[in-house]
Amino acid sequence: MKNSEILELATEELAAKLGEERATLTKLKFAHAVSAIENPSRITKVRKDIARLNTEITKRKAASASEKQ
Repeated sequence: MKNSEILELATEELAAKLGEERATLTKLKFAHAVSAIENPSRITKVRKDIARLNTEITKRKAASASEKQ
């Protein structure tokens, strides 16, 4: 997921996407623990997507907090 795609999402969609990505990461970790998955670099990609989503959510919360003051 690219940053431009993340910026286009609404805040509620970001939270939903974050939940989906966390579930995907859990499934990938479990599959990799049981047997080697085909593309282990996908775990890293999903972790980075989660970090990007968290960063955008935090940025939006900070922006809304500064607007209220």
